[in-house]
Formats: sequence, structure tokens, C-alpha cells
Amino acid sequence: MSLFEHPKPNDIENWVCVKEGSTEYEMDLARNYLSNLKIPSNILSKRDTAYSLVIGEMALIYLYVPVEFEKKARTALEELDASTPELDSDDEEES
Repeated sequence: MSLFEHPKPNDIENWVCVKEGSTEYEMDLARNYLSNLKIPSNILSKRDTAYSLVIGEMALIYLYVPVEFEKKARTALEELDASTPELDSDDEEES
């Protein structure tokens, strides 16, 4: 595996990965958003807490939903991403 490739999410029967990330709060936000829409979901974390890694393949976190909710979940997550403002240091006013 090269430096720029990352592992694929695990195949879990009747579940599909709809989001990948490396921060717990990002995945928790997405999971809570789906929960408010009555879409069941689970987080699978590959984070290696022994080394406190926050980058790379040993820090990936996956969000799974049941197969029958995949389309609804992907649409909801796209809407969430579109409504979440990006933090950009260029937008900050200088004193």
C-alpha cells in the first residue's frame, strides 16, 4: 500500500459505509444528524489509541448505515456538508 492510498472500509453484512473521516467529533456530528432523521448508524473506529494517532490509516473512522438507508443517509450527509461553513483563515478580519 502506497503512502497516498488508504484502506477500504470493512465489508459488514447488510451495512454500508457512507462516510470516512479522521476526527471523532466529525463522525459524532454526522451520526447525531442521522439519528435526528431517524436513520440508524454505527461508527467503526480504526484509531490506534495506544499511539494517539490522528492521521493516516491507523486513525480512520467509518460511519455505517443499514443498506436500506444508504440513499437517504448519503443525501442527508451531502445536505449537512453543504450547510456546514468551512473555516478559512482568509475570511478572518485583520486588526
